[in-house]
Parts: sequence; structure tokens; C-alpha cells
Amino acid sequence: MIDADLTTGPISGHFRRVAWPAAMGMLFATLYNVVDTFYAGYFGTQAQAGQTVGFQAFFILVAVGFGLGSAMSALVGNAKGRKANAEAKGLVAQGISFAVLAVIAMIAIGLSLGSSLIAIVSEAGAYRDAGQDYFNWLLLALPAFILAYACNGVLQAHGDTVSMQRALMVAFFANIGLNPLLMYGIPGVVSGLGFNGIALATAVSQSGVALFLLHKVFGRSVMDDVIISDFRPNFATYNAIAAQAFPAGFALLVTFASGFIVQFALKAYGPDALAAYGISLRVEQIFLLPALGITAALVPIAAQNYGAGHHDRVRDAFRRCWGLGVIATGLAFPFLWFGGGYATAFFSSDPDVIAAGALFLKVEAVILPLYVVLFSVNSLLQALKKAHWTMWIGIYRQIIGIALFIWLLTSVFDFGLAGVRYAIALAVITGLAMSWTIARQVARDRIEGLGGAN
Repeated sequence: MIDADLTTGPISGHFRRVAWPAAMGMLFATLYNVVDTFYAGYFGTQAQAGQTVGFQAFFILVAVGFGLGSAMSALVGNAKGRKANAEAKGLVAQGISFAVLAVIAMIAIGLSLGSSLIAIVSEAGAYRDAGQDYFNWLLLALPAFILAYACNGVLQAHGDTVSMQRALMVAFFANIGLNPLLMYGIPGVVSGLGFNGIALATAVSQSGVALFLLHKVFGRSVMDDVIISDFRPNFATYNAIAAQAFPAGFALLVTFASGFIVQFALKAYGPDALAAYGISLRVEQIFLLPALGITAALVPIAAQNYGAGHHDRVRDAFRRCWGLGVIATGLAFPFLWFGGGYATAFFSSDPDVIAAGALFLKVEAVILPLYVVLFSVNSLLQALKKAHWTMWIGIYRQIIGIALFIWLLTSVFDFGLAGVRYAIALAVITGLAMSWTIARQVARDRIEGLGGAN
């Protein structure tokens, strides 16, 4: 059972131990989505476009789980750094009950507003219908995603990123078998669900992930003396969790809202552009994985050391995080710039989709390192209990900035389809400038600055 004290020992060693399993877990999560995109290709471009809009709408609901995971990682990690074990136990129990209530609320919202979300970013026709059906089936997976995020936050606070890695590895291989089984069924025994079988396969395999992570959380020593009353809502603790979870969850919600803005702009260019956008996101995620693992590791490392008062170690961890991430994503440049078209062709034989995908990935090759610095800043702000700033950074970068630059580059200057992708890049560049300014001010107040006492 992994239960690491991240307040002692070399920072570099903690990054290797925590970041590598996190990156591997994200790799299998991304490959999981790649498998889904690959199988959707058997049903044509309309199905792939429908999968893109349906998945985007679904993950708006999952944002609350992401926020809860970030809150658990920061709050439990901070309590662990202060050796406050009773407080940590209360936070874990309350976090799980918070997750259950969040599941109920998000399912209600999905049933009420899902069709409206999908209608915003699609035109009436085959791909909208496919997206709506896909979304409806994915709602079955919502409890698993939210509970898994919450549990993984608890495990990360203890330095355990291995459990999630193993769960996602198993889910990936299970998904490879479940997709064709549920799509086509067993001849003469049970009929398949067609395209919607992909969504049901997600619900089944992700439920296994959630159950495994719940088992790992309840197997920890911090839960040895837990009783039923510990799970009853304590509004003071709920407020503390919500104060940390809401900004992080809202930041992800803003991320997916930006996806809706982009898809709204792309729908004018047809389903080929939407399909290319969805494929390019999957490819981009693969090359971001090493950096995402590093930035995910920063939260528990910085949170524990901030709780213990080791400000020098927090600064060291932050510098290592963005430095290593920039190097890792910089190495991806030639693959994305020269190989984007080939990567897109793996998922689609449509020449228009391939051309658009290659364009999107060339722009991504340039700005990928900037994403890493942004993610590093977000992780630092979460660890320092200033997660609300991630929300405001996200609102600018992924709503105001993207909408403004898309309007400028497609309506005012008429760059066409390329203008949409250039607009995203400009929003990232200006958002990075904003986030770095905020990080310097927060660090000055909390840890004597990013470079030490000043």
C-alpha cells in the first residue's frame, strides 16, 4: 500500500515515483479514447462527428468529478503534510459522500439539458442524432467517472498514482474486447447495439475502475476507524471541499465550454471539420501525456510540502515541473508537425478530414509547451489553496479569449478554417501571460515568491 511522505527526500525522486505512473495511467486513458474513435470510424464520418459532440457534452457533467479529485488531492495532501490524520479521515469520508450527491445532481442535469447542449454545436441530421444517442448511453458511466476522480484524488494525496494506472490499463484492454462485442453482439445469441455499444462499453469498463479505486481507498489506514456517521454531510467540510473543488471543476467546465465554442465555429465548415477536430484532440493528448503526468504529480508534492512549511521545496517542485514538461512536449514537435496527416489518416480515410487534422496538429506542435506551463501554474495554485484563480484564468483563456480571437480571425480577417485553430493558439499565449502574472503574486504572498525571499 503506497503512502508516501513527500516532505522529505529528493524532489526529483518524488516526481519519478508519482509522475511516471500518472503519465502511464493517462496514456491508457487516452488510448482508451483512441480505441473508441477507431471503432466509431466503422460507422463513418457522421458517427465520428456525433461522438465528438456527444462526448463533449458528457464531459461537461464530469467536470464536477475532476474538481472533486483536485480538491481531495490538495486538501488531504495538505492535512497529511501537517500530520493531521483525523482531519484527513474526515475529508476522505466527506469527499465520498459529496461525490454521491454530485452524481445524483449531474444525472438530473444531463437528462434535462443534454439535448440542448448537443443542439448548440450541431446541425440537424445524422451526426446530431448519433451524438444524442451516444450521450444518452454515456450517462450510465457518469457515477463511475465522478467516484473514480474523487478516489484518485485521495490516493494521489498519499503519493499513490499506481492504483489509477493499473485500473486504467485493465479498462483499456477490457474496452478493446467490449467495444466489438457490444457493437455487433454474438450472432445467434444476442444482437448488438451498433454505434451505441461503444458508449455502453465505456460504462461497463469505467464502473470497474471506480469499484477498484473505492476498494483501494477503503483499504488505507486512514479509513481504519471510519463509521457511517463520518459520511453524513458536514456542511463546514462540504464548504471547504466545494471551495477547492468548484474552481478546479469550473476550470475544466470552461475547457469543455471552449470546446463548444470551437465546435460552434467549426459546424459552419461541416462534419469533416468536426471529425478532424475530435481526432486531433485524441492525437494531441498522447503527446501531452508525459507533461500531464508531471503536472499531476506537482499537486500532492507541493501540497504536502506547503502544509509542512517547506516553501523552498514547493518552489523547487514547481520549477522542475514546468521545465521537464516543456522539454517533453518540445520533443513532440517533429511528430506533430510532419506526421499529423498520417496520424489523422489512421482514423479516417476522408481526404478533407485528413487535411484539416494535419492543419490542427501543426498549430498544436507549436503551442504544446505553453500548455505545460499553464497546467503547472494551475497545479501550483491548487496546492497553495488558491484554486479560484484557475477558474478566472480559464474563463479568460477558454471563453473570452477563444471567442474573441475566433471572431477576429474568421469574421474580420477571414482566415477560414485555419483561423479557428490560430485563435485557440492566441488564447493560449495570452492566457499564459495572465496565469504567470497571477502565479508570481500568489507565490509572493504564500511561499516568499517563485524564486525565494524577495
